[in-house]
Amino acid sequence: MSSPAKTVAFIGLGVMGYPMAVNLRNGLSPEYTLLICDVNKDALSRFQNQTEGKGPVKVIETGKEAVSQSDLVITMLPNSPAVKAVYLDSQTGIVAGAEAAAKTSPSQKLIMECGTIETATILEVAKAVDTARSLLSQNAALSFVDAPVSGGPMGAEAGTLTFMVGANDSSSFEKAKEVLAHMGKKESVFHCGEVGAGTAFKVINNYLSAITSLAASEALNIGTKMGLDVKLLTDVINVSGGQCWVTSHSNPVPGVQANVPSSRGYEGGFRLELCAKVLKMGSELAEMVGARTVLDKPTLEAFKEASADERYTGKDARVVYKWLNETSLECWHASTEADEFCPASNGRLGTDAFHAAEEVSVVDGILCTYQS
Repeated sequence: MSSPAKTVAFIGLGVMGYPMAVNLRNGLSPEYTLLICDVNKDALSRFQNQTEGKGPVKVIETGKEAVSQSDLVITMLPNSPAVKAVYLDSQTGIVAGAEAAAKTSPSQKLIMECGTIETATILEVAKAVDTARSLLSQNAALSFVDAPVSGGPMGAEAGTLTFMVGANDSSSFEKAKEVLAHMGKKESVFHCGEVGAGTAFKVINNYLSAITSLAASEALNIGTKMGLDVKLLTDVINVSGGQCWVTSHSNPVPGVQANVPSSRGYEGGFRLELCAKVLKMGSELAEMVGARTVLDKPTLEAFKEASADERYTGKDARVVYKWLNETSLECWHASTEADEFCPASNGRLGTDAFHAAEEVSVVDGILCTYQS
């Protein structure tokens, strides 16, 4: 077993955390030990099998174990209750573990949370760390940073995540950046300000992303209902003023882009329910600072309505395109027969364009027309 200085702990092997930890193990020198912790025992076993031969991997059960055996702890947790349990529990938490470890083997420890968590919770953890640090000996140090990510499961798997880091000093940031670069691009690890700023950056980014997901879906659904070539429409949008990450990297229309959630039944990606959650977090942040917003409430209502339908529950957030497509016209039904297509305008543009299309297909129950 390596020393704490040659050991890194990773807690939370979920949809995002698992591939992040895999890339971390692959990026670390084989002389480093990686500690892993998760409530899902299958994930732990699968991880050990997948990373066999890459370097030592050891399973632990608590945050206290993590910080007592390593000088660097990364957590990727799903929500505030999980963060409070892992960090603040007086018996098994990271903060309590750091206090205990400092009494026997003082060292420089860095702990970081990479999930999208409410700002208030991040600041609560930061305050607890500050209190613990004041009680440590001069030879011991404890730093906390928030480092939420952007890039989704695909970015986590590819190792191309963006990290938005809140750190109170440059040395903590540089130490965090060194290890985060194994899970993302080094040039995409940003020092956003003091602890809490990283989370604020992430929440604001997610707020915008959620709204553009719905806006792009609405726009492309209009094109679909008119019978336009949605592949060509996407190409034009992506070199015009309407271009956004959704249209260029995770198009909501099945078949327009390969290897994106919409083209595999909206599986994988950023789940609709989580998208609604982070949009709500952005709305709450706006209220907290007195910033006026207009688009958050109707967008949130749309996500809530879609996620309440079992056909869309658990799917990637871009499934709102399918929700719009399937619910906007009662008279519409999937068919490859042009005479059965009912354009929203009740005019001829959609039907004429539909007849002109050289390729017509139904993907996942959604009518799509393409020009070959």
